Amino acid sequence: MFDISKSTGELFTELKEDKNLSGYFQRNSEELVLPLNEYLEKLLREKNLTKKEIIERSCLNREYVYHIFSGLKKNPARPKLLAIAIAMELSLDEIQYLLRYAGLGILYPRNQWDAVIISAVEQKLDVAQTNELLYRVGEKTFIE
Repeated sequence: MFDISKSTGELFTELKEDKNLSGYFQRNSEELVLPLNEYLEKLLREKNLTKKEIIERSCLNREYVYHIFSGLKKNPARPKLLAIAIAMELSLDEIQYLLRYAGLGILYPRNQWDAVIISAVEQKLDVAQTNELLYRVGEKTFIE
C-alpha cells in the first residue's frame, strides 16, 4: 500500500521541532500521502485496470467517477467509493485502508449495511450483485 520509512511518531517529532514547514515537506515528500485521486490512479496501475473498466463495473454515473479520478471530486460519498473499490476487486484489507485514506469510516461489522458490504467483498460479489444483496436485506443500494 505505502512504502514508508519513518514512523508517524518520528514525523510528529520532526514537525514539532522544525520551524521551516516547506523544508519539512521537501524532506518528507515520500512520506506524505497522495491526494485521493492519485492514490486511486496508483491502484489502477497496480491492478492493471482502466477507468473505463471501473466505470462499467461500478454501476455509477460516468461523470461522477471521472470527477473522482481527476480530483474534481475530492470527498466522494462513502458508498460511491465502496462501489469503486468493489469494481477494482480490492480485498477487504485494501478497502479498509482506502476508506481510512479517504478520511471515511472503515467498514464496521455491527452496522447492517457495512456487514452486507463485508460479506459481499468476502464472497467476491461484483457491484450489481452487492446492490441486489443490499436490496434483499432492505438496505440502501450504492446508487440510491
